[in-house]
Amino acid sequence: MVDKTTRCAVCVKSFACNDKGENANDNNEADAFFYDARKTTTRRQSRQNRHTLHNLKASYIYRSPAIVLLLLSSLWLIMASLTAQLTPLLPMANAEISDYIPININDGPTNLEEGQRLFQLGRYADASAHLWRAVVLHTQGENKNLYKVDDAFTPFLQCYLLQNKIVDGLVFISAESYMRGQDNMGRLYLGQALERDSGHAGALELKQIVSDAGNGIENDGTIGISLDQGNGLDIKNALTFKRIKEIRDNADASNPKNQKIERKGSSDDGFWSQFSENRDKDTKDMDDKSPEDIYNTATYYFNTKNFPFAEQLFELSCQKSSNKLSVACTNAVYLRTNLCDWGYQGEGFEKDMKIIKEVTRAEMNMYRSLESDVSDEVKRLSGIGYSHNDEDGVIHWQRSVSVHPHMMLGYPLDNENVILKRYAAESMASMDELRARVDDDGTIKDLPKDLPYKVEDMRDEFIKKHQEQLQKHGSSAPIKVGFVACSFNSKAVLYLSHDMFRFFDPSVVEVHVFSTGPPDNPRFIQEVMRGVNWRQRIIDTVDYFHDVREHQLDHIGLARYIREHEIQILIEWDGYARQGERAAGLMALRPAPIQILHQEFLMTSGAQYFDYIVTDKVVSPLDLEHLYTEKFLYLPNHFFSKGHRVQKEVIPPQMDYIQKKIGSGFRIGVGTPQENACLSSNPLGTKNDGKEQDVSFVYCNFNKFLKNNPETMLSWLRILEEVPNSILCMLENPKEGVANLRKFVTEVATSADVNNDCGTTGNGKPDLNDRIHFIPWEKNPFDHQQRSYSLCNVMLDSHPYNGHTTAQDSLYAGVPIVTRSDGNDMSSRVSTSANVVLGLEELNAHGGSAEYENIAIRLGTDTSWFSSIRARLVDSCLQKDPIMHPYWDVPRYVENFQSGLKIAWDRFLDGKEKKHIEVVEDGKLKGTTETFPLCHNLTPINVALGFYAGSLPGFNFSAGSGARLLVEGLGLVERTPWSNGRNSHIMVASRTDPELELRLVARVRSESWDVQLAALVEDFEINVDAYLTAISKLFV
Repeated sequence: MVDKTTRCAVCVKSFACNDKGENANDNNEADAFFYDARKTTTRRQSRQNRHTLHNLKASYIYRSPAIVLLLLSSLWLIMASLTAQLTPLLPMANAEISDYIPININDGPTNLEEGQRLFQLGRYADASAHLWRAVVLHTQGENKNLYKVDDAFTPFLQCYLLQNKIVDGLVFISAESYMRGQDNMGRLYLGQALERDSGHAGALELKQIVSDAGNGIENDGTIGISLDQGNGLDIKNALTFKRIKEIRDNADASNPKNQKIERKGSSDDGFWSQFSENRDKDTKDMDDKSPEDIYNTATYYFNTKNFPFAEQLFELSCQKSSNKLSVACTNAVYLRTNLCDWGYQGEGFEKDMKIIKEVTRAEMNMYRSLESDVSDEVKRLSGIGYSHNDEDGVIHWQRSVSVHPHMMLGYPLDNENVILKRYAAESMASMDELRARVDDDGTIKDLPKDLPYKVEDMRDEFIKKHQEQLQKHGSSAPIKVGFVACSFNSKAVLYLSHDMFRFFDPSVVEVHVFSTGPPDNPRFIQEVMRGVNWRQRIIDTVDYFHDVREHQLDHIGLARYIREHEIQILIEWDGYARQGERAAGLMALRPAPIQILHQEFLMTSGAQYFDYIVTDKVVSPLDLEHLYTEKFLYLPNHFFSKGHRVQKEVIPPQMDYIQKKIGSGFRIGVGTPQENACLSSNPLGTKNDGKEQDVSFVYCNFNKFLKNNPETMLSWLRILEEVPNSILCMLENPKEGVANLRKFVTEVATSADVNNDCGTTGNGKPDLNDRIHFIPWEKNPFDHQQRSYSLCNVMLDSHPYNGHTTAQDSLYAGVPIVTRSDGNDMSSRVSTSANVVLGLEELNAHGGSAEYENIAIRLGTDTSWFSSIRARLVDSCLQKDPIMHPYWDVPRYVENFQSGLKIAWDRFLDGKEKKHIEVVEDGKLKGTTETFPLCHNLTPINVALGFYAGSLPGFNFSAGSGARLLVEGLGLVERTPWSNGRNSHIMVASRTDPELELRLVARVRSESWDVQLAALVEDFEINVDAYLTAISKLFV
């Protein structure tokens, strides 16, 4: 609590007041410093300035997915209007805040950041409390120099607006003002409240209290109220104060009793059990609403993650529009998928997929066209819709289709209809340039004449600079590579990829990061992340980190800023995954001559302004290039970046589990998956002779429910049936979908009509719900990853939307993944490619669901085969530098990545046509399915090799990073990062004898490559005389 002597008051910043004064000057100084910090050229100076800047200015742009989807709707216009009309409060020094607001944290920036975080999550009621505290605390201490009061006050009002409670917000501010002795402010906001709702009970009661206290608001016959200048309301009267406080509390959005609908988790009692007694009232409230109004309300509940109610409202909007408001129909489908609401035995899901296909194809036929001759100037002036240069002309979209591209990822469309996913992306991309031209008031403005930037003009500029560099220095300058995203904080993409920045070669690339999103809340970093701050690690590593949050909605300003920094290759990490947060119009303005899509959104962008997509030959084979608008940038050893092997917080798996004490509870890293049994006290649900049976095998799937479908669930049920005493462990994500999923399991168990291509479920079959268990989300990513090790024997992948981050977590926990490999979607082939690189291709089911099931069943019943698979996977995780397994080798990944960037840049400077790029490593490994060396429970043979002049029969290797040592005579293979003048450690293993491990310590003596055997074998128990003899002959 604040000391009683600490006082603060609120004064009016009226419409007539100017913005000058001490506070404004401080903000101008902050803005000036912000400009200087961004222009800093040295890494040390830029880091120091960025650190100071973070503490000096915490500006943040608020935008929810609802606002993005409704830019041109009345909601956006109302918000702009209200923001312009409602004047902010400026705290001063004259009232006790501790009596009025329950201050938990007396720190303005912390409350502001927490409010921003909650706002971003759509938790507007909770956000409003923290934002108001930030308003009140603004002038205390150094707060006025750390943020502007508008940064808190504007989103505070938006919290009420987005909950359709703007009048409550005005009444709240009015009551607060009167309680603080700020009568002018109280009258102002009370007047605005009554102007918008003359019958608002709280406003009328407050008006009466004010009138009774001698500070009347009289009727002037015009708008019903008169802002009479009284002598001040006497709030010292305890009863008056209490009445005003009650009005304020009733208007407080963060007050739990005012939150009409509460999510209470899932229940077997059915859908409406989640909404207490408000069901009838809430649905009847929509009876007199238009489909558009219902849609807007549904969007609000979607943003607040009340998915069940949002689905009902979207469906109601769809029906009331006679299916004409197709976006409401498709959003309802998406939420039903998210909630596993598949209808009886999955029939509803089939109908939903029919809706998706019919709506998308109809809208494609209606809005997509090919135009054979469209000049660049016409496209620029018309502004929108020219999406992609096709062989037959230029693709033009009049508007985007109703299905969002990110929603499309999880829909299992057949080969005939999978092209619809590209069409959805195309249509969204065609609208991105339009988004760049939306002004603050919602109007569409013309682009400046120099935008979008012209690639040919940039080519001429960079060729000239390249030639000048060669003449002056005799070598090329590093390529300026930019990464842009709103997700440079504790998001999955950063978990996987932030370690990349440690290993870029500064002589090859100069790395710039453009972050349009906020940092994490400090309390989240300390309490949830246990002090691990990925954003700060990037700041400490890259050449330049640009905090450009003020440009999140100013796409033109951001494009100019990036162009000013002469970025040559711009890499986008958002795709369509963060609608409402990403800088949607940026890439359409062409701020860089080469633009690349990487990592986050695993599907084509559908855009002509993305030149390449980072992928690999398994994920995106050439026969599927028609599904993409970009050229491929193929990387070896899997296209996904993953930093597990080099993050100290991520614990590698071990072959042997730590023994669990009898009767002890669950502890991460202790006990086998069978012992931990998905944290269930009765995992099999049945008892035999009064004794609980032991779990035989644990299958897992930790993906969001939206990635699953009835066909996948039926496969899992057959696997459980065929593997006695096995269980399925899933993540309740979202929790509200659990009841629907259990309902589906019961339905198919009691029916003889459900067939899954390979067997029938039902007709006396047991209800397998007793063997399916759910665990909650683990907030800490490292604990979440470790749970895979402790809880899972095998991960059953989702189809056609694979696990991505969860898959990497599982693999690095030593948990094999069984995946279907018969999909054409990029997102459906991620695990297939991973298994190929890891030498586990036998886990890829190219034959569809039946083969998928059979592989999983064999793993659960063939102990020897499962142990062999798991050993090979654990081995890959334990290999150490400099022979780290290529799948986990981050330095190697970055080397290949920057090689691909250099190839793309050289082709650009040479004026060559864009083509697919394949990065091929030095040494050219024969294939990705070679057997890799075992790293445990083996006796090493230490052999020292000296390199002298001459040649080595049987060896095939070359100098240069990434070369491989291949012993042809014995079939021994492993890579080594060869380098002249550098010591190298080489591990060699036998393909024919898994119990043999040879450790060779090699030293490069000169650039001639003759080798002779020079040393000593010690401390071994197995008989390897034959191998030693053979090896000796190779070195003669």
